[in-house]
Amino acid sequence: MKARSKFLIGTGIIVATLLVLAYVGFTQSKTYYHTISELSTLQGSALHQRMRVSGNVRNGSINHLDGRVDFVLEESGKTLPVSYVGSDPLPDTFKGGAQALVEGNLTPQGSFVAQQVQAKCASKYQASPVPPGTTFSAQPGQSQNFAPAQQRHGSSVASLVAPFAAPSVAPSEAPSGS
Repeated sequence: MKARSKFLIGTGIIVATLLVLAYVGFTQSKTYYHTISELSTLQGSALHQRMRVSGNVRNGSINHLDGRVDFVLEESGKTLPVSYVGSDPLPDTFKGGAQALVEGNLTPQGSFVAQQVQAKCASKYQASPVPPGTTFSAQPGQSQNFAPAQQRHGSSVASLVAPFAAPSVAPSEAPSGS
C-alpha cells in the first residue's frame, strides 16, 4: 500500500472521529428551559431530555442527605421536588426563598434530578423607600445634591488650581530680549 493511501485513510479516520465527537458533544450539551407549569405538558422524548427549570426554593424544604440535597421549587402555585446530586458545592446564596435554576433530568415519578444548581443573588442595590411628601428639585441627568464647587467645598475653583499653576512673573521682572 502506498504512503499516500495510508495518509488519506488515516486522515479520513481522524476526520470521522472528530465529527462523531462533535455530534455527541452537541447533543449532550443541549438543554431546554421549561417552567414548572410546563413540565406537566411534556410528552415523549421531551421528558427524557436534559433541561433547565427555575423557581423559588420553598422555605424549610432544604434537606442535606448523604450524597445529595433535596429541596422543593415553587412557581405560580406549582411545586417540583428536586434532588441535587452534583459534585460542586451549592452556592452561598442558595437558601429558602431564593430564586434557583436547576439543570438535569425529570424522573418518571415527576421529581427532578439536578446535576447543577444556580442561585440568584439578592440585589444589594435596591432603592430605599422615600418618605411621603418628599419632593425632588433635580432635573433629569443632574444629581439631587448638586451645588457649585465653591458651595460644596468652601473654596473657589481658582484657589484649588492655584498651587499647580505656573508662577506668574510681573512685567518689571520679565527678562529683556536684549
